[in-house]
Amino acid sequence: MTAHRSWEWTYDRYDPKTERLVEALCTLGNGRFATRGSAPEAVAGPVHYPGTYLAGCYDRLTSEVAGHRVVNEDTVRLPDWTALRYRCLPEDGPPGPWLTPDDPGLRRYRVLLDLRAGTLTRRMLFHDAQGRRLGVVHTRLVHMGDPYLAAQRTTFRAYGWTGSVEIESVLDGDVANAGVDRYRDLAGRHLTRHRAGVAAEGVAWLTCATVSSRIRIAVAVRTSVSPLAPMHPRCTARTAAQRYVVRLPRGRPAVVVKTAALHTSLDRPAARPLGQALDRVAHAPAFTTLLASHRATWERLWRAGELRAPGETGRILRLHAFHVLQTLSPHTAELDAGAPARGLHGEAYRGHVFWDELFVLPYLTLHFPETARGLLQYRHRRLPAAREAARRVGLTGAMFPWQSGSSGAEETQTRHLNPRSGRWLPDHSHLQRHVGSAVAWNVWQYAQATGDLGHLHGPGAELLLGIAQFWAGTATWDPDLRRYRIRGVVGPDEYHDGYPDAAAPGIDDNAYTNATAAWVLARALETYAGLPRAHRAELLARIEAHPGDLDRWQDVSRRLYVPFHRGVISQFHGYGDLAELDWDGYRARYDDIRRLDRILEAEGDTVNRYQASKQADTLMLGYLFGPAELHALFDRLGYRLDDDTWRATVAYYLRRTSHGSTLSSLVHGWVLARQQGPDAWRYCEEALLSDVADVQGGTTGEGIHLGAMAGTLDLVERGVIGLEPRPDGLRIDPVPLAGVPRSAFTLCYRGHRGIDVRFVPGRIGIRVPASPLGPVPLLLPGGRRVVLAAGEERWFSLRPPTGRAERPRPEP
Repeated sequence: MTAHRSWEWTYDRYDPKTERLVEALCTLGNGRFATRGSAPEAVAGPVHYPGTYLAGCYDRLTSEVAGHRVVNEDTVRLPDWTALRYRCLPEDGPPGPWLTPDDPGLRRYRVLLDLRAGTLTRRMLFHDAQGRRLGVVHTRLVHMGDPYLAAQRTTFRAYGWTGSVEIESVLDGDVANAGVDRYRDLAGRHLTRHRAGVAAEGVAWLTCATVSSRIRIAVAVRTSVSPLAPMHPRCTARTAAQRYVVRLPRGRPAVVVKTAALHTSLDRPAARPLGQALDRVAHAPAFTTLLASHRATWERLWRAGELRAPGETGRILRLHAFHVLQTLSPHTAELDAGAPARGLHGEAYRGHVFWDELFVLPYLTLHFPETARGLLQYRHRRLPAAREAARRVGLTGAMFPWQSGSSGAEETQTRHLNPRSGRWLPDHSHLQRHVGSAVAWNVWQYAQATGDLGHLHGPGAELLLGIAQFWAGTATWDPDLRRYRIRGVVGPDEYHDGYPDAAAPGIDDNAYTNATAAWVLARALETYAGLPRAHRAELLARIEAHPGDLDRWQDVSRRLYVPFHRGVISQFHGYGDLAELDWDGYRARYDDIRRLDRILEAEGDTVNRYQASKQADTLMLGYLFGPAELHALFDRLGYRLDDDTWRATVAYYLRRTSHGSTLSSLVHGWVLARQQGPDAWRYCEEALLSDVADVQGGTTGEGIHLGAMAGTLDLVERGVIGLEPRPDGLRIDPVPLAGVPRSAFTLCYRGHRGIDVRFVPGRIGIRVPASPLGPVPLLLPGGRRVVLAAGEERWFSLRPPTGRAERPRPEP
């Protein structure tokens, strides 16, 4: 693969069955808003789905579902600024239909996503019944430098004929959320109060507002045409169109450029969105200038965020980094927005924030710490809502929701549709309380990597202590076990939302939930002890706690119950008593059993009866904690967890997991890689392919899986390289993984930026850029501790230590 090819993602054939996948994977964004990679000619329907989404823009509607009144908050599909219609005009007679990729006269088709430049180019060649050939090239960008601007240039070229083309540039506000088939029975008209027009200077504009959240939205589009042609406006209440008839000169192209500006009432400082949009688009530079500044911004981002690896693996990792940065760019740090599980790429999961930041923030913290801090602030601003949620169920502390949106209230649906059976079923996934532990883990990891005591002793401490307070309050004492228990929850597995035939939902003592709760309590106590004395009393008063409460926190952190059965950690209390599933039989009958829960429900059965997990649950402990830390955590709880027990636990759940989530193969690959298991690469490869090959069967077209994409980057950096930022140094403990024989990237560590890491089999090279900061301590395998001064580069052997550093030839 050439270097140029490694930066490209291409599709050389138009296939209606995969068009939505192409649209999702070719989405362009800048961290504030994103536009799906749909063809400008396309209209929303079963094949195409143009969509633009703004970070943090949600709206709430009420639907009637299966006799129930259901309220859902969704990310809002915004007006389509890309729409462009065109057709060749005959010398006489009526014009033909508008041309689209579905036209039978389409002869050539190519879509090229340029990852280096952040642009999408679509090339088409049409033949009509008169033998005329029309070449069309669209180039689109969503500006990474100016987060309010986007642009699209379309070039028309006639081959072997001279004539006219009718072109209509459309700003379409007649849109609704309809991008997910299983939501089709839910209300989706989130925009109201439309106004549209064309200004005297030829700029089309449209304003509208969301129905319940009342966010005001304004889009202005400047359309320029060369050669010049008269413009004929055509407006309705929801659309603004500009029609041109352009003569195609022989041997010369016609060019149409749409430059769009998007402003809303969410912007700060607050102002009139329409006035801002009109002013910004009026002063926007020409397309070539916009393209140059856009590329320059991406170049700076890639210097900080690129992960280089060979072959197809490296190309996919680059695509994953591209989409992570389009969803969570440095602009995101300035917004009140979280990490949406499906990016800004579609409407799946209603655009909600789950726990996926657990997989996203490690990468961002090492490359874009300001963005990571901004996402932690999103959680901190929702602490009051988390405290209120705990109060409503009679508990103290901060109970973060499983699904979050605009306010921090619980947004998890109360009912969900099983497409196999057509039945709407109760949804108990809001009982996944472990999201609070994910927030706390990210707070701690950010502090370890950045040394940002201002955050750790301020918002970070308030988050850690608030979550710890919740765990201490929800734990109840069992005198028979002489342990604390956490009952009535749902673990990361999600399949098991209750015991067979039980009247109430929830299971007891999920091992992942209890172990991470104990870890949070220990870290909260450690953080509290490190605070200035005056600040301790202030913080306890703020969370309505007392110094005496900390004794209970200490006790709970050491005596939480973790169940075991048959020599392995139990996923939850009673898991080992459930029936075994006929895995071979179900695979033979259904082939793909990733969504085993839907299969069993359609059969009149329930997955709650079986030892069958959707995704990594107990094994998530191996993703969060290295072997030494995991053993120490269980030792603190009074349990012996040796290597043999952990290996047996990994093997046990590997045989009982259907991998119904894209995160599952990632975690299993990670855990097996750390054990140097023979199947590690198979799972890692599936994680890499989860979106590009749409392994979940049609889900990627509804939006990419942000956690899985970021997780593969983290897999290389923290998993394969073994990076672990600590206050006493940057720990490096690599493990071999056949699919990633070498890699290179830069990272940030405690104020140092651009630390260069290059890993090849058996060796690692580290370069610390020159700066006024102090040296960087490195903790290498075998207990070696080395200190690198600013401006120094050294190579180290990863084989048994010889007592001196290597300085081999520079690696390519």
